[in-house]
Amino acid sequence: MKVFDSPAAWRGFRAGLEAPGFVPTMGALHEGHLSLVRRSQDENPWTVVSVFVNPTQFDEAADLAAYPRQVEDDLDRLREAGVDAVFLPSAEDLYPDDYRYRVSENQLSHRLCGAHRPGHFDGVLTVVLKLLNLVRPARAYFGEKDYQQLQLIRGMAEALFLDVDIVGCPIVREADGLARSSRNRRLAERDRRLAPELYRVIRNSGSAEDAGAELAGLGFEVDYVEDIDARRFAAVRLGEVRLIDNVPLEAGHS
Repeated sequence: MKVFDSPAAWRGFRAGLEAPGFVPTMGALHEGHLSLVRRSQDENPWTVVSVFVNPTQFDEAADLAAYPRQVEDDLDRLREAGVDAVFLPSAEDLYPDDYRYRVSENQLSHRLCGAHRPGHFDGVLTVVLKLLNLVRPARAYFGEKDYQQLQLIRGMAEALFLDVDIVGCPIVREADGLARSSRNRRLAERDRRLAPELYRVIRNSGSAEDAGAELAGLGFEVDYVEDIDARRFAAVRLGEVRLIDNVPLEAGHS
């Protein structure tokens, strides 16, 4: 496995090679990330993974500071998974303009998580565009847990005529139903026991309003529960940890 820590080194290696599959991550890798890696390996001649905690998508400095970082463990997991290359850029590498230039979307990005995290999706779209331009993959893989993000990235790729297929992959869950997330490791023991109720409630409640009320009654701080385009989206907080999830709606849900 080859590891590159600068755009110049990466570009020197990438030149002349056929297009890879690409899995962009913020590290603290878990089985959800590795499922994306395996999908890429099945569908591409080689696979590159990026590990970069993107500062521009955090709306709270404390959240950025607390985000788990374990690069050596991540590299071990990726090496064991048979990844061909890893890109480890710095913030200075990716933002030489000090974030003066950015990508904005003015409809979907203002709903759901965007309504509660101002500027979040500007940061997401900007860094993804930069990474896609550097990696130049045939396909890039994103998990459906961040379904709003996935839809925004697909829309950006289409609107800006990017020559890449944006591939969405199913949510990977723990045995108790909690969606896999790097943030889960920050949950206090009591909160970790409660967290799977998020999935149970949004899957089984008859309406978004009922789901929000039940979650609040269980002790979650509810940012939102909304039904949009036959899918239910939710974001909640347990202590200092924000969790998101979504489920497709079956017939009969309002």
